[in-house]
Amino acid sequence: MAWSIAQLARMSKVTSRTLRHYDEIGLLRPAWVGRNGYRYYEREQLLSLQRILIMRELGLGLPAIAEIVHDGRDQVQALRMHHAWLLTERDRFARLASTVARTIEELEGGDEMKQDAAHWFDGFDPVKQAQWQQEARERWGADVVDAAADRVRDKPKDWWQQEGSRWLDTLRAMVALIDAGKAPDDPDVLDAVDGHYQWICQFWTPNRESYIGLGELYVQDPRFRANYDKTDPRLAEFMRAAMAAYAEARLA
Repeated sequence: MAWSIAQLARMSKVTSRTLRHYDEIGLLRPAWVGRNGYRYYEREQLLSLQRILIMRELGLGLPAIAEIVHDGRDQVQALRMHHAWLLTERDRFARLASTVARTIEELEGGDEMKQDAAHWFDGFDPVKQAQWQQEARERWGADVVDAAADRVRDKPKDWWQQEGSRWLDTLRAMVALIDAGKAPDDPDVLDAVDGHYQWICQFWTPNRESYIGLGELYVQDPRFRANYDKTDPRLAEFMRAAMAAYAEARLA
């Protein structure tokens, strides 16, 4: 049985334009093309599209997805891997939901944010998130990720709490600058972004291109975007623009 590109687009809620793009980049070829030029897909292609959409939901970029799809792995084995990733994400989002629920309870009760804000970061421990590290290896390479993990491998819990407080201070500063009507390339904003850059440098040292790319990731990856949106819906876009301005102005 075969499905036309229009039928597959309706079933998968992926636009025909996207399916044509996947064909053009070699990510998802149709089973065959009719004399009329229409693309047709069979069961194997539907399974491949399911894998692609799962990995997009997990935040992987198309180059990383292409490497995984084309690695020749058995389909059942690959689906088992994706299933494990999804279960990990389910558990992580459950922890994050609990974190947000506690935060809502504090704010509705009129409480000021506690000095010990470690609970805001439940579920975000970068050392323990093995699944996130695997994704990062696929994005940026194992050497970069492993070196970053080595820098913080033996850091005590109070160090993570201290750095969590620094992170919150950075976010508060950025929101205050947005409220003040500052442009992303304003000198005050660039000074605030420098604090973010120095914080990131504890883990790895981005150059101009990779720091701009990190800002793009904050907006494009749904998990990063959700975390920023919980602080302020304007923050992710502002961070992206400010990080790009900082990189152009201050990074070689």
